[in-house]
Amino acid sequence: MQQSAEQVRAAWSAYDRGEATRAEIKVLVKHHLGLLVAAAPGKSVEVRVPPYAAVQCIPGVRHTRGTPPATVEMSADTWLALARGRVSWADAVASGQVLASGQRADLSGLLPLPIE
Repeated sequence: MQQSAEQVRAAWSAYDRGEATRAEIKVLVKHHLGLLVAAAPGKSVEVRVPPYAAVQCIPGVRHTRGTPPATVEMSADTWLALARGRVSWADAVASGQVLASGQRADLSGLLPLPIE
């Protein structure tokens, strides 16, 4: 499901006020994961933001079954902060907000995401 620019703007407005619903957070997470996939298409890293979404990105070895060779997992709040440049990748990893393992699991070169 593609999120419209209007949905994303409204969701950011609610999120920034601390009033975002679960559905609005899902819109933001999925939208920004979509931007990540567009910037780095591939299947070698799985980025997980439970319970909202997971995507595969980054060129390289593709997995077809089981746990991928590289995984990145974080909360929705951490993902949105990284996507918008409100926290650095290094700080999020060092503080344990991001769990990253495997080759190519470093997303620092892709973040923050370009604002549409």
